[in-house]
Amino acid sequence: MTENNTQKGRLLEVAGVFLKMGFIAFGGPAAHVAMMEEEVVEKRKWMSRQHFLDLMGATNLIPGPNSTEMTMHCGHERAGVPGLFVAGISFILPAVLLTGLLAWFYTAYGDLPAIEPLFSGIKPAVLVLIISAIYKLGKKALKNPELGVLGGLTLVAGLLGVNEILALLSAGLIGALYFYFTRHNKGTLTSLIPLAALPASSGLMIPLSTKGIFFTFLKVGAVLYGSGYVLFAYLEAELVTPGFMTNPDLMDAIAMGQFTPGPVLSTATFVGFQLGGWQGAVAATLGIFLPCFLFVWLLNPLVPKLRASRFLAGFLDSVNIAAVAVMVSVLFSMGVSTLLNWQMGVVAVLSGILFFTVKQVNAMWLVAFGAVSGWLLSFI
Repeated sequence: MTENNTQKGRLLEVAGVFLKMGFIAFGGPAAHVAMMEEEVVEKRKWMSRQHFLDLMGATNLIPGPNSTEMTMHCGHERAGVPGLFVAGISFILPAVLLTGLLAWFYTAYGDLPAIEPLFSGIKPAVLVLIISAIYKLGKKALKNPELGVLGGLTLVAGLLGVNEILALLSAGLIGALYFYFTRHNKGTLTSLIPLAALPASSGLMIPLSTKGIFFTFLKVGAVLYGSGYVLFAYLEAELVTPGFMTNPDLMDAIAMGQFTPGPVLSTATFVGFQLGGWQGAVAATLGIFLPCFLFVWLLNPLVPKLRASRFLAGFLDSVNIAAVAVMVSVLFSMGVSTLLNWQMGVVAVLSGILFFTVKQVNAMWLVAFGAVSGWLLSFI
């Protein structure tokens, strides 16, 4: 009885910690991880800082949103497998609920003439956020010239219309094989098949019933490496290219995701609502997050082996640089569909100046600035 009560108490503690964090965790994955380190290492002593760092390294080797997976690792350390699921659900739930409400509001009122300029101004601000993510991730991902070549090939593939998921996974496999067999010695990628020559997706479209939405997001969640912003490249390939939604609709979904705390993958809830109402929102949310629960559950005991694998390290490095290249490709297509008049250009420039000169400005406030600026400029 005492043991059960202790386990129950630990689960309640895990739920309380990550539910609170889910409501206040603005600022992106880096900020989320910093908050977790303060809460579970410094304050509560659930684990050592070294073990926390080991878990961070492990999350980079598996698909999924890193900060969300870190909540699951922390919950597992405190309360075992049940703690893993309690921590993940508690962290995700606030963002999903808030994003669902925003999706309803957008669907109900987004087309009104008085509201539309607000959403138009948000789009250029989102471009600035993506540029910032590309810059930060690119500096970290570009570790050697070979990775630069691989990233360049991936960018060309994206601009030529190769399916983003296919390009990214192909880059990961090619890079893993190259670095594994050369052991980081000098060499070239010229003997490898260029990614630009890979065939695009077959074009067979899944009817986007609730079941179709679920499996679309399940597939994306199972291969999502890199920053949460890479999600938007995947969604463009899976939803915009086949014609299930437009690029502006996707950018609105990205923007709404910035207003909520917690994982950026809650954007899936918004997109699911656009495609299929509340049932679509639930299906998309379950599909996008289910793989990361399973990956963390299955791979948590294998953390030391994963980190020591030279093949997986090469795969990770290659996928990271390819993810940045995919983001550049998507940024180009989004820019073409967004900067349609001088007002949007002004909003983009002002948003960039604000974001890159005022360090205290986070994504949520930048999106709000874009909305207000777009509304004001619509009167000119």
